[in-house]
Amino acid sequence: MSDFVLPRREALKASAGLVSVAAVGLPAAEPWKAQTLDDHQLRTVEALGELIIPATDTPGAKAAGVHRYVDLFLADGPDGERARFLDGLGWLDGYTNNKYKKTFLNLGADDQIKVLQLLDSDNEAGVAEGHRFFRMVKSMVSRIYYNTEIGYKELNKGGRVPASYGCKP
Repeated sequence: MSDFVLPRREALKASAGLVSVAAVGLPAAEPWKAQTLDDHQLRTVEALGELIIPATDTPGAKAAGVHRYVDLFLADGPDGERARFLDGLGWLDGYTNNKYKKTFLNLGADDQIKVLQLLDSDNEAGVAEGHRFFRMVKSMVSRIYYNTEIGYKELNKGGRVPASYGCKP
C-alpha cells in the first residue's frame, strides 16, 4: 500500500509543478503542435489576434493562446469553415505581397494596422474577400478570447472598466 501512496503524492506534486515529472518516472507531456495551420499560418493568426485584442493593461489574445484555439476549431470544425479561413489567410498574404512585397507577418506594425483598417472599412476595390476574411477572424478571435480563462476574467471584473477601453460608462 505504501508503494501506491508515495507515487500518487509525487504525481500530485509533479502536476502542481513542485517536482520534476521525470523525477517520479511519469512520461513528459508532448509539446503542443498545431493540427491545421502550418508555422507561418499559426504565427499570422497569432499576430492577427494580438492586433484585434492587444495586450494593454490587460492580457491580449496572444497571452490567452487564441491562435491555438483557432487551430483547434479549424481542425474540429466544418470543412467549409476551415477552407474559407485558409483561403483568407492566403488572400491576406497575397494582398500584402502585391502591395508591400512582404507577407502580412513580415510587415511592420503600422502597415499591419493599415491593412486591417482597410479590410475593416472595405473601401478599396478588390478587397471584398479580405473584408469577409477579416470579419471572420475578428469574430473568431473575440468569441474564443472571451471563452478563455483570461477573457472570462476580463468580462467579470466586478464592474471595473480597464483604462484601455475606448468607451467608458
